[in-house]
Amino acid sequence: MDSLKRGEKSSGSIYMNDSSGSSSRYDYAFKILLIGDAGVGKSSLLLSFISDSVLHHDVSPTIGVDFKIKTMTAGGKKLKLTIWDTAGQERFGIVTSSYYRGAHGIILVYDVTRRETFTNLSNIWAKEVELHSTDQDCVKLLVGNKVDRESERAVTREEGMDLAAKYKCSFLECSARTMENVHQCFKELICKMVELPNLLEKGSVATKMQILKQKEAQHENSRGDCCS
Repeated sequence: MDSLKRGEKSSGSIYMNDSSGSSSRYDYAFKILLIGDAGVGKSSLLLSFISDSVLHHDVSPTIGVDFKIKTMTAGGKKLKLTIWDTAGQERFGIVTSSYYRGAHGIILVYDVTRRETFTNLSNIWAKEVELHSTDQDCVKLLVGNKVDRESERAVTREEGMDLAAKYKCSFLECSARTMENVHQCFKELICKMVELPNLLEKGSVATKMQILKQKEAQHENSRGDCCS
């Protein structure tokens, strides 16, 4: 774990691999959430990151919950990222607290051209995280999307930085349409995640396999006791 942490201190130590998630050989598995109002560009951010390319068409609105898997290498260790995306209507009960359960990282997204999406981060989404997040070590990142539409900006960069400081999380502005800072958003989050020993332990596949074997052994022992 120490070598992974040291490697992540350099931004050049993160390497993106295939997005299929087909390989079962990885060292750490992390769950990442994208939250925020509908239409802020969560799906576009995710697809830009997964495909590693500029989107040349509008993304259809997410219905319910969707997720993508991305594998990457950091500090010589292979990571499996399961990134969850929603329609942005969780507050209406479409998605329950199970969506937040076990999340290692959360990206809170707003649209810099729509002020209500920014104010809703404090009024709705931060409260949702506080209520439903089950891991006190969960890393959070505030992201202002659609900076390619600068002439329509309704939220200043300084306001975004102030809100991030309030919630003690990192802050970036980006554009899913032009790919500006898209990879940096996820790299920033992942770098923070792998610097926390507790999150590494929880994301360790070896640890999860050990716990599973212990549970199976306990189950077998209990069956043996019943039949003796």
